[in-house]
Amino acid sequence: MSGKKQKKNYLDLIPERAEGLSWEKGEDGIIVLQTENTGLFNRMAQKLFRRPRFTNVHMDKYGSFLWPLLDGEKTVKELAILQKEAFGEEVEPLYPRIVKYFQIMESYHFIRLKGKN
Repeated sequence: MSGKKQKKNYLDLIPERAEGLSWEKGEDGIIVLQTENTGLFNRMAQKLFRRPRFTNVHMDKYGSFLWPLLDGEKTVKELAILQKEAFGEEVEPLYPRIVKYFQIMESYHFIRLKGKN
């Protein structure tokens, strides 16, 4: 190596659900994640403004399809292929969309991406 940091292909990363995050699948097939609002600011908002202790995050049909498949073994690319098989052209442009989905999920700490530096 010439000292340059080698970039990883996002499609080769393996998403894993965050531990302790509760979720359920509704009758309509939509996944609802339940996340606890922790920290000093959130505790103050809960007391002063009667904010809820938990927040429910409702996924769309594409995210609801992917969420149960996150087993800590399938790569982003494998999940994209499964989504393409299930939804066809409806999910195009496939790779930019699925990468963005996982970036957002990671930014909210709903998932962790294995293989990422």
